[in-house]
Amino acid sequence: MKVLQINASARSQGANSTQLAHSVVAALRAKHADAQVTLRDLAVNPVTVLDEAALGALFTPAEQRNAAQAALVAEYDALIAEVQAHDAIVLGVPMYNFGVPVQLKSWIDAIARAGVTFRYTANGPEGLIQGKTVYVALARGGLYRDTPNDSQVPYLKAVLGFLGLSDVRFIYAEGLNMGPEAAAQGFAQAEADLAAALA
Repeated sequence: MKVLQINASARSQGANSTQLAHSVVAALRAKHADAQVTLRDLAVNPVTVLDEAALGALFTPAEQRNAAQAALVAEYDALIAEVQAHDAIVLGVPMYNFGVPVQLKSWIDAIARAGVTFRYTANGPEGLIQGKTVYVALARGGLYRDTPNDSQVPYLKAVLGFLGLSDVRFIYAEGLNMGPEAAAQGFAQAEADLAAALA
């Protein structure tokens, strides 16, 4: 079993979402003794943002790209190949201002490519990354689960599902900035969610 761990926090050290992602990976290792884990830390190695230059590179025919454009497309190609090569994906996701971090959004923008990871058909869009399980480790300072202020879960369900990743399991650690007791309860809930996700 091959596991891809994506740490999406802006912090390379001490992030609750990273701690939670490590816990998910440890549980997967315990369940699958032969698990091989690839770690990608988006704070340490950020993905190039999808800006005008990146769009220009993607829409320029391969034989006409300059060196910078070729390097950008190669970066995105490698990220797509990395996802395709793994059986399970673990996302460590903090909540920043009610949304996902820009680090994660850039990674999603890099791997979402028409004709490669999704395509449009006569019956609508079809996701082309299939047969994988995604574990989303959510770390939040407050309490947002199943409330209108949780934009992360609907967004991640939608965009991952669009790419064909329909088996998405969420692990919630909430209330982490509401005092020691609330934080302890949040991590306890995460343990229960993780057990259910692996059942």
